[in-house]
Order: sequence, then structure tokens, then C-alpha cells
Amino acid sequence: MQIRRYEKRDEDAVMEIIAREGEEWKAYYAPENAGRYKRALEASITYVAYENEELCGYSRSVDDNACIVIVCDLLVTPKHRGKNVGRRLMESIFNAYPDKEVYVMSDVDAYYKKLGYKKAGSVFEVPSGRG
Repeated sequence: MQIRRYEKRDEDAVMEIIAREGEEWKAYYAPENAGRYKRALEASITYVAYENEELCGYSRSVDDNACIVIVCDLLVTPKHRGKNVGRRLMESIFNAYPDKEVYVMSDVDAYYKKLGYKKAGSVFEVPSGRG
């Protein structure tokens, strides 16, 4: 398995695996949002995992340019789940940013607990009215 930084040439494959996840990921692939998300993939710390030229998964993170990296998205295709692809994508982030704390925004807490990560606080959505 090869894990490397995302490149523009990975865009179609990443968007395809996102779309296959269905409604849960629709905010990323919906026509009104897809262009923004594609730009975010390029602007973020994005890693892709390939096996025999097949995309197995990807991660997208942001750096606060001070002391933390936040993992926003981690997705492994159903066919490759249980093969440590997610763990290896996370390790790529740790290895690239050894001097920073890494946090994960998650709605799949059981997976991260399985990896030995500890829950630290919570995340709140700010309403679109910003009120």
C-alpha cells in the first residue's frame, strides 16, 4: 500500500469514494458544494492511500499554523476497512507533524477509541445566522 500527499490527479477518485458513501457525505459531493470541497482537498493536509492503483481511502486535515492539526475527514472504502488503512493515514499525519498535537473531529467515536485515542471535549456547530 502506498500513502502519499494528495495531488490534483486524485480528485476524481476521492470524489467518487465520497459519493459512494451516500447521504451521510452528501454535503461534500452535492453539486452546490463539490467545487468548494475540491478546493479544500488541495488547500488542506490531504493524504491518499492506494493499493495497486485503487484508492483505498483518504484523510483531510487542517493546520492551525501554531500547535495543532485537526483531522476533519478520514474515509476508507468498505472493501479496505479492517486492513489498517485508517491507522496508516493517521500515522502519516503524526509523522509529518511530530511537534504538533493532533485532534480528530469525529462522529465515529468507536473507531478512534479502538485506535486508543481519548475523547477531549466536544465540537459545536455555529448556526448559519451566526447569532
